[in-house]
Amino acid sequence: MHASRRLILPPVGRREFLKSVGVAAAGSLGLHFPRRLLGEAAESGPAAPPEFLAAPEKVELLLRTDRPPNLETPLKYFREDLTPNEAFYVRWHLAIVPTQVDEAAFRLAIAGHVESPLSLSLADLRRQFEPVSVVAVNQCSGNSRSHFQPRMPGVQWGNGAIGNARWTGVRLRDLLAKAEVRAKAVDVSFNGLDGPTLPAAANFAGTPDFVKSLSFERANDGEVMVAYEMNGKPLPMLNGFPLRLIVPGWYATYWVKSLNEITVLDKPFDGFWISKAYRVPNTPDFQESPDALAKQTVPINRMTVRSLFVRPEPGEALRAGMPTEIEGLALDGGKGIRRVEVSTDAGKTWADAKLDRDLGNYSWRRWRFAWRPAQGRYTLMARATNAAGEVQTHSQWNRSGYARNVIESLAVTVA
Repeated sequence: MHASRRLILPPVGRREFLKSVGVAAAGSLGLHFPRRLLGEAAESGPAAPPEFLAAPEKVELLLRTDRPPNLETPLKYFREDLTPNEAFYVRWHLAIVPTQVDEAAFRLAIAGHVESPLSLSLADLRRQFEPVSVVAVNQCSGNSRSHFQPRMPGVQWGNGAIGNARWTGVRLRDLLAKAEVRAKAVDVSFNGLDGPTLPAAANFAGTPDFVKSLSFERANDGEVMVAYEMNGKPLPMLNGFPLRLIVPGWYATYWVKSLNEITVLDKPFDGFWISKAYRVPNTPDFQESPDALAKQTVPINRMTVRSLFVRPEPGEALRAGMPTEIEGLALDGGKGIRRVEVSTDAGKTWADAKLDRDLGNYSWRRWRFAWRPAQGRYTLMARATNAAGEVQTHSQWNRSGYARNVIESLAVTVA
């Protein structure tokens, strides 16, 4: 392992950067993002062609925003059960992202309502605690936001703000036990190395630091973990190196990247990113309408059941009379996928798809459907049902474009 990892942000123009992005020098990686407005894809007018960017340690990903960097995984990479690290989507909230980490000097601090505050090195985490692994889906709360109508502000994700990986690290419960949590702990908060350009202060309404929290019961359930590996390798810098909080079954807003501070609290956490942001209507399927917003909201947490098409891709040419395999993914918040149904006639009739092997309740489940189409235009649909009987909904809208679980549809033309 290197003594440090560093991402360089050179002051070059966009065109020059796109020509030179990649390894800049031994131990250094070039990283520079051109300016782009958040949510510009939601503006009216013809859709702009997709724009790709090959950031350090990454293949070409769809560029959604550059400051902060938000990059989407193309669908072709979802044909693997575990999403390659170099193709895993990138999501940051604050403009100042970690660009250099000295692995020898790095420490994870665990403090607050504990008897024995800890300051743990990366070597301590590997040597002093039992390693554990879980295959789990990481999905942005706003994945597929661009499909909501009418549009709302925010990163205009397609279906690629999601990935599945094998995460290896330490149980958070073991860390809390080592710190000797005091009685009557209520919440646990998590902070990372990223930060706002203009931090909030006592007399200045800047941008709040990105700090999230879990109830002590959730933090101490033995499933939440602090990961130092992703698919058997160190985390990519843009995915949270050197440590990332893993909250299986919950949306990625809780999966704090570049984690360096854990604080046990004896009262409820009241930070901006819990009390004000990342909230959904307190209604079934988080439904509301633009002219009738829900009066009550709650923090978003567990993922809803949903499915995705992986093959064919939008615009892919199909040939009449040829055997065609429709392929996709289904997932939920941890109860497990029981059934996926496919329709080739816009929902008039449905048939069961074949499910691939089960990689665990927190992983996605691949499904396949054999089809031999005649010439014409078709609307393919897929709907997933989990072990609790929860199924995808027919329509959905909420003010933030969160937790989409609409029955997936795909228009195809067979020549």
